Amino acid sequence: MNSVDEESLVVVARAVRTRGLKGELVADLLTDFPERFAELSRLICIPREGARQEVELAGHWFQGTRIVLKLAGIDDPESARQFVGCEFAIPESERVPLSEGEFYDWELEECKVKTIDGIHVGTVQGVLRTGGVDTLIVENEAKHEYLVPLAESIVIKIDTANKAITIDPPRGLLEL
Repeated sequence: MNSVDEESLVVVARAVRTRGLKGELVADLLTDFPERFAELSRLICIPREGARQEVELAGHWFQGTRIVLKLAGIDDPESARQFVGCEFAIPESERVPLSEGEFYDWELEECKVKTIDGIHVGTVQGVLRTGGVDTLIVENEAKHEYLVPLAESIVIKIDTANKAITIDPPRGLLEL
């Protein structure tokens, strides 16, 4: 097993189709920092099935809300087709640092949520973004979902290192 298989990764794009005759890939951007591609020379390809592999990024450009990736050595649509559906990632150690009190969604996922009284609420399954206050989707053992607003008055402490979140829910929040 090499380091590509062992490293924690952050997915930055997912290939959705080939483009043109030179082996280019159109990909959905899965990063809030698309400018990061200007500094990248390598990506880690994560196929649906099979082993991760490091690929060399020969070039890129943006096409609307998507990115076009040109991988070194992939020079025709047939060769590029093998990457459709693959995710492209970077090592977690190379992620863009966030300001204090800001977190990536993946850092919050799988965090155990409890109240300030120590009552276990459930586990974070994702973050819902509606344009207003971001909301944690928390699921308990019975598969019941709670929507917990990521407001400072409700989310008291986030400890991503220990995968723990403490909340002070207003009356009725956990009764819905």
